[in-house]
Amino acid sequence: MCTILGATGAQLTRQELEAHFAATHTRGPDDQALVQVGSCWLGFQRLAIMDLSPRGMQPFSLEGDYVVCNGEIYGFRALRRSLEGKYPFHSDSDCEVLLPLYREYGRGMFSQLGSEFALVLYDHRTDALLAARDPLGIRPLYYGTDRFGETVFASEPKDLVGLCQTIAPFPPGHYWEGGRFHRYIDLTTVTQFSPDDEETACRKIRDLLVRSVQARLDADAPLGFLLSGGLDSSLVCAISAKLLGKPIRTFAIGMDTDPIDLKYAQQAAEYLGADHTAFTMTRQEVLEALPEVVALLGTWDITTIRASLGMYLCCKKIREATDLRVLMTGEISDELFGYKYTDFAPSDEAFQGEAKKRVDEIHTYDVLRADRCIAANSMEGRVPFGDSDLVRYVMSIHPKWKRNRHGVGKYLLRKAFQGEGLLPDGILWREKAAFSDAVGHSMVDDLKAYAEAHYTDEEFQRRRLWYPHGTPFTKESLLYREIFEQHYPGQGGMIPAFWMPNPSWAGCAVDDPSARVLSNYGASGQ
Repeated sequence: MCTILGATGAQLTRQELEAHFAATHTRGPDDQALVQVGSCWLGFQRLAIMDLSPRGMQPFSLEGDYVVCNGEIYGFRALRRSLEGKYPFHSDSDCEVLLPLYREYGRGMFSQLGSEFALVLYDHRTDALLAARDPLGIRPLYYGTDRFGETVFASEPKDLVGLCQTIAPFPPGHYWEGGRFHRYIDLTTVTQFSPDDEETACRKIRDLLVRSVQARLDADAPLGFLLSGGLDSSLVCAISAKLLGKPIRTFAIGMDTDPIDLKYAQQAAEYLGADHTAFTMTRQEVLEALPEVVALLGTWDITTIRASLGMYLCCKKIREATDLRVLMTGEISDELFGYKYTDFAPSDEAFQGEAKKRVDEIHTYDVLRADRCIAANSMEGRVPFGDSDLVRYVMSIHPKWKRNRHGVGKYLLRKAFQGEGLLPDGILWREKAAFSDAVGHSMVDDLKAYAEAHYTDEEFQRRRLWYPHGTPFTKESLLYREIFEQHYPGQGGMIPAFWMPNPSWAGCAVDDPSARVLSNYGASGQ
């Protein structure tokens, strides 16, 4: 992951910007630049992934224009070939194609960039900045207004605390120009469902996911894989192992007392012939990491924080033990194909609406979690299930095919890879378990007990009312909110709401986001 920064005016001093920029140094430990371009500022902290030489350092420039980008432009080699001869190239970086594309297509370039980017571009002809973010918000970008009334952009909100009064996430699938946001793509609004039957849908899902994984294997830096033993990460690992034709490096984590995922991760790894490492974490490690994790996340959401503790500690242990720079993950599959609670959707329309909501907001939940946990440990996350073509197609499939069928969640995704020999049936058809549960039920139990001891009942009822937006409803949620406010005072509006099962559905009116409280949890905890 890298860090980008942009300011539409130059009134902020270099010293001010450098001091705030330092908050995200782990995202880009290899090099740093902060330059004034015209009446604007651009900043970049580099994590070298493509073209590891100094030539790959940003900003890139072209005839007075400049750009900084945190992202991967998958398919950039074909784009570059179409531009060579007309524009000079000085590196093998994927992001160097951005300014030539801008010259050729203007704002139309953004729909060509794919699934994982956030950028700020300086146009010398207007002496102004242009900013954009990928369709799902896989790469982070935030903005606010400084004391001079200028707009400041940064990869993380921590760079903007103290510079901007109000900080907000940059909306995915939009570009910003002249103080206004413009939507350039919408992957989740479906006006007409695909006519494809089940078999056709399975074939297209399989082809699109394989194509997405293949594109994300392109890296000049060492590549590893997060493997929980659940369906999503196991599929990414299995497809990658087949495409690479050699053992991959996989990693899993669980509590030292009652891990659920570790045994399944081991089974998947053995089947794939992977070089597998299993980490354990203790209650003390979890509780000691809690304040740091809330600070790096910039959220008060319960389920995001719970799931981040295991992921952060896993990534920390990977960084300490290896030289890996890139991690492949299984995020976004749940939003597309369903959670445990979406089994309770009362209709096809309700299922589809919930999928749209979850995908549209994922940049504030699971995608946020993956980005911060990985970036805080100076690595880059890649998300094959977030591929634009795959997301657009899955959203277009009629929900009758995507809902729980034959008593199995994510039936369509599982069937798409049935008979391929990529995974053993015990993994391919394993019942869904949320990561925060599957690392071991004791972790959530420990967190709840810790929070319970932190407040009296009277303190809880009094202090929760200090927060009218996202009002804490348990002692655990209050603890997280108060840690959040220490680092992001008054910025609670960055998160839309608590991630919870849809309370309007029968069986989903629960007081905890964990699937453990649902009646259909079943074998997920085994």
